[in-house]
Amino acid sequence: QVRLVESGGGLVQAGGSLRLSCAVSGSIFRLSTLDWYRQAPGKQRELVATITSGGTTNYADSVKGRFTISRDNAKNTAYLQMNSLKPEDTAVYYCGHRFPPSDYISWGQGTQVTVSS
Repeated sequence: QVRLVESGGGLVQAGGSLRLSCAVSGSIFRLSTLDWYRQAPGKQRELVATITSGGTTNYADSVKGRFTISRDNAKNTAYLQMNSLKPEDTAVYYCGHRFPPSDYISWGQGTQVTVSS
């Protein structure tokens, strides 16, 4: 069974930075695709960034140039470096794990990011 544990969230002022981590166990990590999603109060969960097993990355337009997704296969961990944070980045951030072409996603418990103005 795949288990994901996110960490690194917190309270930061606008313009600041945070780095989220997603530790994965119970998976052939190097073959997986990792996603970071976020969900703000009253809004749907949205895809923020993706990194494939080959290292290809994709970002939502709202975070391009500010956020960077990466992975360390030796540590079975994915990261989301978030710079130039804005109040609208405030949300619970979730790590998702999947093996394409399957659409099944395993989720972590989420980590709260709050950006004050």
